[in-house]
Amino acid sequence: MRRLALAGVIADTVIMSTGAAVRLSASGLGCPAWPQCSAADIVASKNAGQTLLNTWIEFGNRLLNFPLVVIAGLIFIAAWRFRPEAPDGKRRRDLVWLGAAQPLGVVAQAVIGGIVVLTKLNPATVSVHFLVSAAVVAAAVALHMRCAAIAGTPAVSETPAMRRDLQVLSAALVAVTCVMLAAGTVVTGTGPLAGDAGVPRYKLPLEGVTQLHADIGWLMAGLAVALVLGVRLSGAPRRAVRAGWIMLAALGSQGVIGYIQYFTHLPAGLVWVHVTGSVLVWIAVLRLFFALRDRGPVDTARTGTAVTVPTRQREPLDL
Repeated sequence: MRRLALAGVIADTVIMSTGAAVRLSASGLGCPAWPQCSAADIVASKNAGQTLLNTWIEFGNRLLNFPLVVIAGLIFIAAWRFRPEAPDGKRRRDLVWLGAAQPLGVVAQAVIGGIVVLTKLNPATVSVHFLVSAAVVAAAVALHMRCAAIAGTPAVSETPAMRRDLQVLSAALVAVTCVMLAAGTVVTGTGPLAGDAGVPRYKLPLEGVTQLHADIGWLMAGLAVALVLGVRLSGAPRRAVRAGWIMLAALGSQGVIGYIQYFTHLPAGLVWVHVTGSVLVWIAVLRLFFALRDRGPVDTARTGTAVTVPTRQREPLDL
């Protein structure tokens, strides 16, 4: 279950990254129709105003939905069949719902993607397309983290919960990251890399929306530093501390790349790295958020408190 959940996180990240490549390579209308590539062809073919490379980039992104559908379906089946070690042997409803979010998300994205093409890459529909993908990634990360918690902490009731203020701070960081992702879609939809030379843009000043995007980034950085320091000094589980440092490193790298791309006048390749990096930052923020809600064993070396966590008794294998 945990491995399938991780496969879902990876697959969702890949489809978002390749979707960004479609837009940034001006291939958004490489296939001008939906669900077929063009009015005359189901598969990729030469279309007026588009190179064959543009068509194959866009069509290739569509083809990736097939393995994504398979993975999403397997995740849901596994979540439905999964029975954690519990006295009643019942399935976990939260895991079933998170598992169901994967195939439902694929279907929703297919429909929204069709609307994006049929509206000729209207920036609002493109923004919705990206943000729904981010929501599907969030569900996949939540599923993976909950499966990891079931596997790693069989007696969470015996260990203390994390400090409430740190949980609230992590929730605030998640909320600000959501705003950051939304602002990023507005920046891209306002700038020169909106999917095709002739598509509409947001009628906003590029410098202004870019400055707003950067300001939100600095707010994120302040929250992230405060949260990581709080986690480090509070005797949190090592996995939570490690998740905090990873998140901070990802956010710092993303900020550096963002400023470089701005001062080098938005080269498409670097913008693609930045968009892909935003997905990785989102995952890192979510992992820290869920890690602070998994009541694992605290680091007694820092707190000076002895905490005993019962270990699971394993039955001998019946061979």
